[in-house]
Amino acid sequence: MLILSRKSGESIVIDGRIHVKIVRVEGDVVKIGVQAPADIPVHRKEVYDEIQGSNQQALTRQNVALPKLVKINSKPNSRPGVPAAVTHSGK
Repeated sequence: MLILSRKSGESIVIDGRIHVKIVRVEGDVVKIGVQAPADIPVHRKEVYDEIQGSNQQALTRQNVALPKLVKINSKPNSRPGVPAAVTHSGK
């Protein structure tokens, strides 16, 4: 890990495309600004971790059975080419 010292108003540049600027220091809180191209996502660490956890959970989730469709009108339609009405069975 690279550790840098910066004062308020000073910046660092990452890969020539990402600019991180120290905007303000208030006690033990440091306000930073990040300027990056739109195709580079920028998240707080806790948000990034939540996204990664959700993505991992989606990959490992078991397949959920989809509801089956059942016909509610078994008589042929009086209009050719129009299908009988269907609804979810709720199972």
